[in-house]
Amino acid sequence: MGEEGKMVCFQCDLELVEAELNFTYLGHAFHAEAPRCPGCGQVFLSDALVKGRVAEVETELEDK
Repeated sequence: MGEEGKMVCFQCDLELVEAELNFTYLGHAFHAEAPRCPGCGQVFLSDALVKGRVAEVETELEDK
């Protein structure tokens, strides 16, 4: 974390910005927002996103 709790890219030393991201899982796409480096494009996936939205989509697709 950088100044005032802001997240900073370790590689680029740039502040991460919220970005609309497209994910694909088992051939199905879904969207979510997550912090992303404006320089290299590295994305930070929080526990909340992974255990929440991603797990929800995974469960829905596997139940089909």
